[in-house]
Amino acid sequence: QVQLVESGGGLVQAGDSLRLSCAGSGRAFSRNSIGWFRQAPGKGREFVAAVSWTDGNTYYADSVKGRFTISRDNAKNTVYLQMNSLQPEDTAVYYCAATPQTSSVQLALQWLYNYWGQGTQVTVSS
Repeated sequence: QVQLVESGGGLVQAGDSLRLSCAGSGRAFSRNSIGWFRQAPGKGREFVAAVSWTDGNTYYADSVKGRFTISRDNAKNTVYLQMNSLQPEDTAVYYCAATPQTSSVQLALQWLYNYWGQGTQVTVSS
């Protein structure tokens, strides 16, 4: 069992930065890959980034590559999403999720994630 709690969302202006945190609890946290997904108003939930639990490899959606960085601190049971150069199109509710999967293909598939946080709102004004 893994519990996840996101924090760090807020209202920022275009070009600003935010760092989201995903705090996990449960003994299995370190044995799960963690992904970030987002859902904009009126749209489906989409993959943003993920970090594998076995080798620490990171994966990103093309839309955020070069601007967002995912990292994990297993000692703190926390995964971070550093978001730079934010744009209005990044406005969404951001969710972190946990899965035992590890490949780049699997980590982009939200239905392979077993545990989800409640989400944190990120709003970017132009």
